[in-house]
Amino acid sequence: MNARRCSAGFTLVEIVVVIVITGVISASVAVFLRHPVQGYVDAARRAEMSDSADTALRRMARDIKLALPNSIRLTDGGKTLELLLTRTGGRYRTEGPGFLDFTQVATSVTQLGPLASGVGQSIVVGDQLVIYNLGIAGADAYTADNSATITGIDNTLPNEPVLHFTARQFPFESPDARFQVVSGAVTYACEGSNLTRYSGYAINSVQPTAASLAGSTAARALAASNVSACVFSYTPGVTARAGVVALTLKITISGESVQLYQEAHVSNVP
Repeated sequence: MNARRCSAGFTLVEIVVVIVITGVISASVAVFLRHPVQGYVDAARRAEMSDSADTALRRMARDIKLALPNSIRLTDGGKTLELLLTRTGGRYRTEGPGFLDFTQVATSVTQLGPLASGVGQSIVVGDQLVIYNLGIAGADAYTADNSATITGIDNTLPNEPVLHFTARQFPFESPDARFQVVSGAVTYACEGSNLTRYSGYAINSVQPTAASLAGSTAARALAASNVSACVFSYTPGVTARAGVVALTLKITISGESVQLYQEAHVSNVP
């Protein structure tokens, strides 16, 4: 009997006392840790929002810098921005064999210098060859006034490659004998709580709205989520040779917001 009593466990009262003491200690520790932990969570959320907005604006700025001169346009009250994305460009021959004659219909142009071969710069069949885009009637790539579809590439002479295109008499000659190659149209649209990038749709004289693109077969990619406000504006510039696109994007999560502003410069020299 004495041996059994010596090996007995804790009493119920002792267990209750231990639980109470442990609870008091845990509560005290939680009070001290609550603010540092909450501060860490808040800082992580703010960093996430800032990174999301910054990444979206940087991607927009990168596309804007590659925009065809005089192709930036806005709709939906400044919430939808469209541009024609250039793949590469070059100078064409103005005299001698294979020169581009602006007085008649042409089907090919000889480029001075080798073809671009960087990532995303290689010309492909179906791209648009554009010369002297002014963004006005008679010289507007959106209405195909000064563009033609590339149908083939002859690189027999690497320093003088020939680009073949659908028959076209270009209306205006570039003063610097320059041309651009457009891969297609790109739109950034704020719709609901998302900023979406649309591509792979037909170039149209009328700018598409976010609603029309959302219901189309255009390829879409999410640029940013949790968007509570965004607005884009475009100033062509006093000399019309350079413009500025102002981008404002606001991200809101858990009642807290981060707003970033960025300007992207646009070269409008065709």
